[in-house]
Amino acid sequence: MSETQVPDRFPDARPAGHPVEPPAEFTELRAGTPVPRMTCPSGIGPQGVSRYDDVRAVLAAQGASSRAAPSMHMMDEPSLDMSVVPGSILRMEGPEHRRLRKLLGPEFMPKRAESMRGFIRQVVDDHIDAVLAGPKPADLVTDFAWPIPAIIVGELLGLPDGDRTLFYEQTGIMMSAATDQPTKDAADGRMWEYMEGLVAAKQTDPGDDVLSRLIRRGGESGQPLTFTELVGIGTTLLIAGHDTTANSISMCALLLMLHRDQFEAVRADPGLAVPAVEEMLRYLSIPQFGLLRYATEDIALGDDAGAVKEGEWLVAALQSGNRDERVYDDADRFDIGRARRPHLTFGFGEHQCPGQHLARLELQEVCVRLLERIPTLRLAVPFEEIEFKERAYAFGVHSLPVTWD
Repeated sequence: MSETQVPDRFPDARPAGHPVEPPAEFTELRAGTPVPRMTCPSGIGPQGVSRYDDVRAVLAAQGASSRAAPSMHMMDEPSLDMSVVPGSILRMEGPEHRRLRKLLGPEFMPKRAESMRGFIRQVVDDHIDAVLAGPKPADLVTDFAWPIPAIIVGELLGLPDGDRTLFYEQTGIMMSAATDQPTKDAADGRMWEYMEGLVAAKQTDPGDDVLSRLIRRGGESGQPLTFTELVGIGTTLLIAGHDTTANSISMCALLLMLHRDQFEAVRADPGLAVPAVEEMLRYLSIPQFGLLRYATEDIALGDDAGAVKEGEWLVAALQSGNRDERVYDDADRFDIGRARRPHLTFGFGEHQCPGQHLARLELQEVCVRLLERIPTLRLAVPFEEIEFKERAYAFGVHSLPVTWD
């Protein structure tokens, strides 16, 4: 496999004037050297995996470990933090991981997600009501995209209504690559302490929520979850279930406003919300820094990519794989009518996002209700004035001023 040093660092700068597009270097990597060695600001030198088939191969490989990986913000940390969240399913592998996925799986099956559609639609409508009743312009991030998934995740976990603001404020701090490490650690500590109290309360007085059902299901299986595992699962769901979905909501709204013909197509036919959401997920690739893995054995890739050797770090570049010309015709064009091909935004393999069905449903309801109820929704400022989250794990915007007739 080539040891090409160009680019010499993991591509993270989006093209000037085109902030929705992925770094241009990925196009060159896919065409030439698909798995070069690059450096990250953290100091490690992973091999960047850029092609769709190779990204899938890495994410599916038993020898591609997430357990040893630094935090998701490794791209901007000055030193490696090898610690992991105790009990986090994101860092588990093998029998341990399969045990937790089996217990957690029923909570995120398509049927379970579908049972929440009415609740989600009401939450979306309530926030549209608030936007319409408020002043113009409205900020679609703070008034709409940020609180909606917080309420939904809070409902899943059985959080008291008054506590939901606390956790999504802390999530914003933890998921920003611009936040210094002591501030992140403090936010992480607050989240962990809160979840310890919540889990203890559920163990004493279980209700009808994910944590309570996990406690009961674990006991019935003869393999009860430990207190630390429950706290880790709850914390992971709070963070992963809010930040990426909130940014997806605001970015999906922005993308449709920028493509008015497709905005009108979805508004005229709500059934198009399903392919529209899939195309938006592919096109945007919200987890913009990819997924870090460590090779515990040799991993075979495509014919001209060779194999990744045991002991190497890897970054599976989701946003590059989602724009691979070998898989998607005219891959850089946003087209809700394109032939359906699975995208990589939710990952692949055993560690594929367990909450993907719920996230899809949230985005579908947002698309249908927002476009139906505010058909003249548009940007209230020039596109060039929108500030994007360039140094955050989840791609998004800091604010999204909108107006309507």
